[in-house]
Amino acid sequence: MKLQDKNVAILATDGFEKSELFEPLKALKAEGATVHIISSKEGEIKSWDGDNWGKSITVDRTLEDVKADDYHTLILPGGVANPDLLRSHEPALDFIRDFFKQSKPVAAICHAPWLLISAGVIANRDVTSYHSIKDDVINAGANWFDKPVVVDNGLTTSRKPEDLPQFIDKVIEELCEGKHDAQVVNA
Repeated sequence: MKLQDKNVAILATDGFEKSELFEPLKALKAEGATVHIISSKEGEIKSWDGDNWGKSITVDRTLEDVKADDYHTLILPGGVANPDLLRSHEPALDFIRDFFKQSKPVAAICHAPWLLISAGVIANRDVTSYHSIKDDVINAGANWFDKPVVVDNGLTTSRKPEDLPQFIDKVIEELCEGKHDAQVVNA
């Protein structure tokens, strides 16, 4: 269990892509990590699965109850609604920025780079994303690549659910490596 003593935050709200939360959650727990589902609201949040609502998950902590200091890494699942709702919630953006300020690994998949754009932490970074937000990512100053996974100094990004095996492997690798001095707010 190589992630024993590691604390992981998964930031999500209603409309997260089911596989992009549940698969990393399962893999990280299997490696011994303590994983908390963090959200802007208490109770349960619902996934999006295919073309309908999917399985719900219980929120462990709200943004008001946590700080980046409590965690070793941050995972941002995609879906369309999830990052779109969170990107206008300033406490969510502050939480994301704090991971970059502390040089901690951050991972975002699918539409989740919208959160990185709104947090102002994506400029001058090598990333990937779901193809439909490629222009958003480029317009925010990032270098976009059409690859299953892109890692840039502790920032891991992937395009879609089919990339989850490579994404999860890199999330675990980056978590094991720890802080990255070049993981900063303004790269």
